[in-house]
Amino acid sequence: MRVTVLGCNGSITGELRTTCYRVDDDILIDAGSGAGDLGLEQAIAIDTVFLTHSHLDHCSFLPMLADAAGNFRDKPLTVYALPETIAALKQHMLNNVLWPDYTVQPTPERPYIRFQPIQVGETVELDGRRIAALPAQHAVPCVGYRVDSGTASLVYSADTTFCAEFWQALNRIDNLKYLLIENTFLNDNATGAQRSGHMTANLLAQGLRLLQRPVELFIVHMEAGREQDAMREVLQAAGESGPQQLRRGQVLELG
Repeated sequence: MRVTVLGCNGSITGELRTTCYRVDDDILIDAGSGAGDLGLEQAIAIDTVFLTHSHLDHCSFLPMLADAAGNFRDKPLTVYALPETIAALKQHMLNNVLWPDYTVQPTPERPYIRFQPIQVGETVELDGRRIAALPAQHAVPCVGYRVDSGTASLVYSADTTFCAEFWQALNRIDNLKYLLIENTFLNDNATGAQRSGHMTANLLAQGLRLLQRPVELFIVHMEAGREQDAMREVLQAAGESGPQQLRRGQVLELG
């Protein structure tokens, strides 16, 4: 089981792509602009998408992915998300104004997209792979995800500020191997981080002090042009945890 990084940034400038992680060949965690790098055959192979929340950097390529692959598929693309996220996408994206409502088109009997609600704590099993929704605290309803092969687990925090429940959930994962966690703002913008539901290096260090398990730590979703400053702060605040900057194209093996 492997996770391929198609996008892990908060911006699309230059070579950067927004959030999209491919699990094996058939699952996506979020559908930001990284999904646009999939070839047609790769897009057709995606059967399931797990969305963290409704912000465009995490879901904007969902309708175009469904559009590109829909004519070549004999079943809908299954999309798991919080009920609030589903409602937001149906109202503001798949509303026949910004994009056709692919939950009922081309026909209600064979739509391109089928939404499935998921709640914090719920686990979905797909061919022996387990995807679980974890707590997050963001400006809109949001979940992180645990990807579990049985041998090892990867956790993606999604967009979140400090959330004690998230760190408590990590401590219950006995095969935790990778943690991908956002660090959107610099420490001097702590007010903005709190208001918008994002992390700073100091907040990350606060959470890591609660973590009772070893983990390979990767930093994602940093502000464009400030990645070096953000990583410098993370290393100062939590260098003992061995943080690394995650990069597009990396592949993380889960066994």
